[in-house]
Amino acid sequence: MIVVPKRAGLARVLDDLAMARRLRRGRFDVAIDLHGGPRAAWLAWASRAPMRIGYSIVGRTWMYTHVVERAAELRARHSVENQADLLGPLGIDGCDSVREPMEMADDVGARERLERRLADAGIHHRDPVVVIHIGAGNRFRQWPAQSFAATSAALVLRNTGLRVILVSGPSDQAAIAAVAQEARAEAGAAGARVLEGRYDLFELRELIARAAVYIGGDSGPLHVAATTRTPIVALFGATLPEVSRPWRDPRWFTEAVDAGALPCRPCNQRHCAPGDFRCLTRISTDRVVAAAERALQHWEEHRGLSVDGPVMTGSRA
Repeated sequence: MIVVPKRAGLARVLDDLAMARRLRRGRFDVAIDLHGGPRAAWLAWASRAPMRIGYSIVGRTWMYTHVVERAAELRARHSVENQADLLGPLGIDGCDSVREPMEMADDVGARERLERRLADAGIHHRDPVVVIHIGAGNRFRQWPAQSFAATSAALVLRNTGLRVILVSGPSDQAAIAAVAQEARAEAGAAGARVLEGRYDLFELRELIARAAVYIGGDSGPLHVAATTRTPIVALFGATLPEVSRPWRDPRWFTEAVDAGALPCRPCNQRHCAPGDFRCLTRISTDRVVAAAERALQHWEEHRGLSVDGPVMTGSRA
């Protein structure tokens, strides 16, 4: 793995020239540009790899030796399938979520750390846990904090013994504390079962794998959840489930919740044309809670069953 510096101005030009020299010294055989932006295309070209594969984009196709069409009508096609097209010149055709699901290796150390943390919180092995990730990469994927709080409160009030664990990235620690406080206030006596925590990437994966349900928007942790068999309730704002749904075996319960068809959706996630982020605010708490209840029921009916057990249907948009 080679990390490209992210600086601006003259420093960026110098960084790119140094990176080009480093890539050429690597004598790579193949360069595949999954991004398609100007800088990525230039670095692919600068590598001087004999085989350079990229999308057909005006002004950049000359940088590649093999060009793959990326038609506008494929916008509602899953991004994994779109990117798998770039493997065509290598003789690799297609990508299937059953045959090639998202994967992430188990981490025994992370599992042991997680078990200790859950035990310290009074959560036992068979206790149902709902993990809710409240963060997002940008405002166009961020469901309102009040909605997360109301969902958390509703779930612990409706399900005796259920624990809700709120998680977020390092930049959202203040927000998660506020959501937890509001959820506990709404839930009253049951509010003690709304917890919050900060986990590293591997601990988060083990926590989701241990959970009865995962709820979250279209961000990195949603796709970490895709590496598990845990039922998922995925919230989509500016993005489309057809493009960004969790990439995994459809036997594992996945339900997408969104605001439905809107003239402005999907968007480029730079400016909200209506100005009110209606793709997010029109996702009601009731709909998310109902989806979570279906996921909980599914988990209750199938927990303990192996991958070779009954087919675990439940994927819906």
